[in-house]
Amino acid sequence: MPKLVFDIETIGEDFEKLDEKSQHYILQNAQRYGKTEEEVEEKKSSLGFSPLTGQVVAIGLYNPDTKKGRVLFQSPDKDSSGEETENADYVKMTEKQMLTEFWEVVRKYDEFITFNGRGFDVPFLNIRSAICGLRPSKDLLSNRFLSSQKFAALHVDLLDQLTFYGATPRQKLHFFCRAFGIKSPKEGEITGEEIGQAFKDKRYLEIAQYCFFDLVATAELYEYWDKYLRF
Repeated sequence: MPKLVFDIETIGEDFEKLDEKSQHYILQNAQRYGKTEEEVEEKKSSLGFSPLTGQVVAIGLYNPDTKKGRVLFQSPDKDSSGEETENADYVKMTEKQMLTEFWEVVRKYDEFITFNGRGFDVPFLNIRSAICGLRPSKDLLSNRFLSSQKFAALHVDLLDQLTFYGATPRQKLHFFCRAFGIKSPKEGEITGEEIGQAFKDKRYLEIAQYCFFDLVATAELYEYWDKYLRF
């Protein structure tokens, strides 16, 4: 079946620009339990984990058979531009344009590969698409178990598969890469936790490149799973 690896990068809204009630809801647990100032700031900077207080700034698409990819990314800076390399195209778009293209590309594939895509990427994409007035072209969350998923949208979430649906502890992609001898994207200049700050610093293309490294690592990890652990 045609396969597609995908990954997203997100950022949160500026906490100080939120309405008073939203700020209260976000901080209420931290304030209630007397969290440190550092923990309160961490709460403020975690808005990118929710599609209700965040947005998509990059969507990476990668064909593991051709080893070619495409990264759609936001770049508000008019002076910045995309880039084309041997294995990837980097294309500037708005969030709505990215989501529109993502769902168009999804129509062409039957098997989808992610790392924690069921727990984060797809729910985030679905909600942000609805907010932008777009409808997903395929159901990528039809069932957690591969044997029960719809044939037209088989979603292999490697975090589920490599932890045997939670039978073993969940770990970050970096640890699986380390164990299987794969170059980890977390060893680069930007990590997932730094996307928000990198966006503020106008390092838009670097965010897109980091997203591509995630795609390649996920594809290589998939090859190990497919060869040794798939039944």
